[in-house]
Amino acid sequence: MTEVRTLQSVTDEEIVERVTSLPDLHGYPAVDELLDQLERLRRAFPELLTARRVGTSRLGEPITLYTLALHADSADDGAADVARHALVVGGVHPNEPIGSHTILRLLTDLLHDSSVRDRLGVVWHVIPCADPDGMRLNEGWFDDPFDGETYFRHFYRPPGNEQVEWTFPISYREKYFDEMLPETQALQRVIDEIRPDYYLPLHNSETGGAYFYLSQPADDLVPLLHRLPAELGIPLHLGEPEGAHLKELAPAVFESSTSQSVYEWREANGLDPVPSGSAGQSSTSYARRHGTVSLIAELPIWRTSGADDTSPSGKRYAALLREAGEALTATGTQLEELLARVGPHLTLDSPYLRSARVFVPGMSQAGRMMLVRAAKPENDRAATVAERPMSVVWMYRLRFGGALLRALRAEVAAGSADVVVRRSTRELERVWAGWLQERESQEGTQGIPVRAVVGVQYGAVLGLVAHGPYPDPSPVTAPTTGER
Repeated sequence: MTEVRTLQSVTDEEIVERVTSLPDLHGYPAVDELLDQLERLRRAFPELLTARRVGTSRLGEPITLYTLALHADSADDGAADVARHALVVGGVHPNEPIGSHTILRLLTDLLHDSSVRDRLGVVWHVIPCADPDGMRLNEGWFDDPFDGETYFRHFYRPPGNEQVEWTFPISYREKYFDEMLPETQALQRVIDEIRPDYYLPLHNSETGGAYFYLSQPADDLVPLLHRLPAELGIPLHLGEPEGAHLKELAPAVFESSTSQSVYEWREANGLDPVPSGSAGQSSTSYARRHGTVSLIAELPIWRTSGADDTSPSGKRYAALLREAGEALTATGTQLEELLARVGPHLTLDSPYLRSARVFVPGMSQAGRMMLVRAAKPENDRAATVAERPMSVVWMYRLRFGGALLRALRAEVAAGSADVVVRRSTRELERVWAGWLQERESQEGTQGIPVRAVVGVQYGAVLGLVAHGPYPDPSPVTAPTTGER
């Protein structure tokens, strides 16, 4: 790894000024639009930006790696061998398109600004969309991301074993996974070839506020991570973290977990450490073997009232967990019964059906986990306003009840639905519409301007590199990350 520098290459003030001056953005680019814009940049700057195919999606889409050199003659003078390397990847979850704008802004600015490019001293490698097949299934909401019904009716999230992010190999005690997707194999090859100093997979969340994951503590970076959302009018997410096992490094900043740590936490809490629907390890976990420092900036589509309010809500946290756990378990049971009823009559192996078959039972599992946590003495305390476990219930219901609804509607549209499927489709449509109305009346969401969420993510990407290098986190070099 490169020796630690004492001076920051690009200041926080510069980063804040850059991200707060972004133009208005409306919606998110579709896959073809994203790739077309990148190709226009490559043709405009052929001496700096190069592209090569590194893989192929399951449906035959080329996966391209773009490389932005430090300067035009880098390939000739060996500068790329001594520079640091950053790998930025969009679309690792295909329902998370904020990163598409972030990639376009990052490359556009660096191509036009040699001063920032040189001071950062980084060769940038970018995979614009790691799962183009999956992202295309979300494009129905990209033009109108703030309308809840449009969003959830066109939402698609692959099951774990079809997610690029969650299909890296692992062998740890009773957890074993090696069924890598072609897209995952492409990303794995790039990680192993580049051995990046910095890895930045571009994610986004759904509701709440901004939060971040770091693969290791980076205290000097935290003030910028807190400042960026504040400058752009986005609250920090100070409610429940995505997982109860996560270690908080600072408010809304968490240490990214590994599959091993999740395994240990689940086992210690009496839960199945390898639940149905689980797959491999994450890309950030895999990249650790190269001493890579990773950052994930999670920005929401919608803000929720009170996302950063840590004052007492007047309710007990255990009671809120119990309420959400019971609701999620009941919803999972309801949808499992409907899925079992229609299962023998379905003819299309659609991606929506595969998603529902994994995530519908996952609702009950998540609900049971909440009930386990509700029974723990440490959770019998005053809840803050920001702690709202019911947000998870609304998300699961509309996302994965919606996936099942898309699967059933596909059967009806194809003309292959028998009476059981048609009646079940109408039944689920009524139930799902009721859930949507409940969410809209109770969660209190408000769409966040696209330029704001892109600005925070873009600033975080620049910040990680500008504040680096970071101490070597003892990279893992073994072919697997644990022992059976």
